[in-house]
Amino acid sequence: MDIQDIQSYMVGVGKQARAAARLVARADTATKNQALTLTAQSIERDMKRLLDANAIDLKAARAKKLDAPLIDRLTLTEKTIAGMADGLLQIVKLPDPVGEISGLKRQPSGIEVGRMRVPLGVVAIIYEARPNVTADAAGLCLKSGNAAILRGGSEAIHSNQAIAACVHEGLKGAGLPATAVQVIETTDRAAVGELLRLNEYVDIVVPRGGKSLIERVMREARIPMIKHLDGVCHVYIDDKADLDKAIRIADNAKTQRLGTCNTMETLLVARGVADEVLPRLAKIYFDKGIELRGDTAALQILRSAFGPDAPQIKAATEEDWYTEYLAAILAVRIVDGLDQAIDHIARYGSQHTDAIVTEDEARARRFLREVDSSSVMVNASTRFADGYEYGLGAEIGISTDKLHARGPVGLEGLTSLKWVVFGHGEIRT
Repeated sequence: MDIQDIQSYMVGVGKQARAAARLVARADTATKNQALTLTAQSIERDMKRLLDANAIDLKAARAKKLDAPLIDRLTLTEKTIAGMADGLLQIVKLPDPVGEISGLKRQPSGIEVGRMRVPLGVVAIIYEARPNVTADAAGLCLKSGNAAILRGGSEAIHSNQAIAACVHEGLKGAGLPATAVQVIETTDRAAVGELLRLNEYVDIVVPRGGKSLIERVMREARIPMIKHLDGVCHVYIDDKADLDKAIRIADNAKTQRLGTCNTMETLLVARGVADEVLPRLAKIYFDKGIELRGDTAALQILRSAFGPDAPQIKAATEEDWYTEYLAAILAVRIVDGLDQAIDHIARYGSQHTDAIVTEDEARARRFLREVDSSSVMVNASTRFADGYEYGLGAEIGISTDKLHARGPVGLEGLTSLKWVVFGHGEIRT
């Protein structure tokens, strides 16, 4: 397509989404749940077709020599496809937030005033690599009464279109318009720019992907956003920690999956337990191919334990404390205690997810109160910062902003509140 064709195509998508949004907003819970159930059944039935489509994308990705974490995010397996279907069925089980009235109170005038939860309208999601986002986003937008415009990365175009076909089958089977969920068919990057200018038709945009994508959306969008820019997540091992518990958590937070926004990127260890816990953890990391970049105190402990020339031990730079690696690299710093750990997170963190491992309840409470992140954890892996794990069924993304939605964004984050008033003939005097 040339630029005029892309502009025309995107405006058409926006118009169709706006029209569909009105129909989805008034659909009852049973209809929306039927569409989700039929979509889940279609995904399970068409597993082979989805795997075949994904194989085309993977072949192209390897030919382009895309990096390993991206290929990991792109890959569908029988397990992940089953997980997509299960995620939709989990959304079916969740209460429908649309139309819920809360805080209804009678005022001295006699009127009753409350707030009703309503859909946002048209939600545009721009994402990279992860085909499962297509199903998750479609399901969450539908259950929350919104229409969705989905623009996946070019590297996943065949996978996304195959999943979209299942979604459209579910929508049509429930009597809803297929245009309630539209997956952009062109891989031309100009389509993203046009989408970000559709403020007449799109109510909110959610970017999910690498830093460059999110920075572009922040720079160009004329539409409000739900977003996070970085996932510089920390685990702090306190000197009152159960060290066996700390080792399990710090291992999982880094190595369970490297290329996710809730993966730990910096390990903070209290000086009082560093000599005991750091060598044990480092052995696990080294066996899994993780490179450690430590401050002076961490280097001294590591080199004493593994030798001065150990290839997986390097000195950390100032830049390392700010870095979201999404790779087999971990920054390590020894801190004097809780205050210094909190100060480090405040200076270098990205307000995404941070965890403390401690058996001291007072310190745990301080960490929860004082660490200003969208998810703050006690004695748990940062990898739990996920909509599915939080009981949201799935997530549209994670927000580190402080207005509207924060943390994993599920159904409630895709709605807003409006004031409603019930009167009995009262007039203002």
